[in-house]
Amino acid sequence: MRLSTMSIALGVLTAAWAGQSGPVAEASPEWGLNGTYVATSNGEWAKTNDVFHNEASIRSTWSITTTCSYPGECTGTVHSDFGWDATIYQKSSVWYVKKMVDRWQPCPDGSAGPGLQVFRFYPATADGSGTDPSSTTLMGEDSTTGVSGSCGSSKVLFITMPFKLVKIT
Repeated sequence: MRLSTMSIALGVLTAAWAGQSGPVAEASPEWGLNGTYVATSNGEWAKTNDVFHNEASIRSTWSITTTCSYPGECTGTVHSDFGWDATIYQKSSVWYVKKMVDRWQPCPDGSAGPGLQVFRFYPATADGSGTDPSSTTLMGEDSTTGVSGSCGSSKVLFITMPFKLVKIT
């Protein structure tokens, strides 16, 4: 069996390419969120099932640690002074924190079903009208959705409110 010149060339190139190690991305702390933040969910502007409905405002302190392989590709952990921990990640310059809330949606029989809470936020300009990647103030939304079927029906509760995260250290 005779090998063609093209087959030999492809074999040499493949071997050379496989033996090379490309540039390795290093994690960069300046791309991520690291430090202590005050998290505020503004209940004065809350919506319950898309209708404005005043809810209690919630303020807590978050300790955030993230690692980024590239700008926009970050993951880490949030620890709240309310006693919960959750994963934080960034996708297309927007940060997300998702966690389950036990006994969140009240049921007619007196029990309560869980809810999925999602914080979505981005670094904002001082007036909140746009994005500013260097800002230490982040704005977005805190939304919680009941789990369908948890109260014996598919009707779920959905509450959303404005959210603000401000770095303090």
